[in-house]
Amino acid sequence: MKNILVYFFLISLLLGCENTKERIPDNQQVSSEQVNQDIPENSVPQPEEEDEEVEEPEKQKYPKITNENVVEFLTNYGKENPETKVLLKTKKGDIEIELYKDTPLHRANFIYLVKQGYFDKTFFHRVVPDFIIQGGNSDLVSTQRKRSELGKDYLLPAEIIRGRIHEYGTVSGAKEYRDNPDHRTAPYEFFIFLGPSSSATHLNGSYTIFGRVSKGMDVVKIISELETDNSEWPIDNIFITAEVLSSN
Repeated sequence: MKNILVYFFLISLLLGCENTKERIPDNQQVSSEQVNQDIPENSVPQPEEEDEEVEEPEKQKYPKITNENVVEFLTNYGKENPETKVLLKTKKGDIEIELYKDTPLHRANFIYLVKQGYFDKTFFHRVVPDFIIQGGNSDLVSTQRKRSELGKDYLLPAEIIRGRIHEYGTVSGAKEYRDNPDHRTAPYEFFIFLGPSSSATHLNGSYTIFGRVSKGMDVVKIISELETDNSEWPIDNIFITAEVLSSN
């Protein structure tokens, strides 16, 4: 009898020490990962996302180009930067351009824009089969921002060489039509001609030809035949990246 009383005493003692909190059944246990997911994202600091783009080295600062300083600036820049070869990279292939030395302002301007990274993330934004592909513009905010930083409103004096005509692979500067009797060039856009010379009679003498494609006309032709919208803008954006090549 005494042993029975001792047994009941121990049982009651154990029951009194048991955790009285409700237990979560094993099939409802929550992992630490799930607990963290229940915390609202804005309740704890979140790590910043890493920028996928590689940070470029800081470029040398130059004054904005204006119509008042354009000749002096590009003349001096051209003396310090004599390169004549540029590589344009696209997802359709590469295009190598040789710039003419006898159009020094246009050559210097093109080299300057390439070295300043202007053409990167611009498009070939107008294509006409068997005629031209035009590049140097985009509908991205970054393009307009670059123009504002470099000099938004300047034009290049025409450097039209007597007897030079648009031929297969020539590179010319685009231009404004209105109030432009001197055929000054819009500095940020260019076009590559790929039609027969007979289709360029209205271009000759009105646009500065400042280079030619030395390699990659097969790529130019592919781009010229892409599907476009009503404004001759390719449906599939053709991004450009550009780099200066050694002239040697």
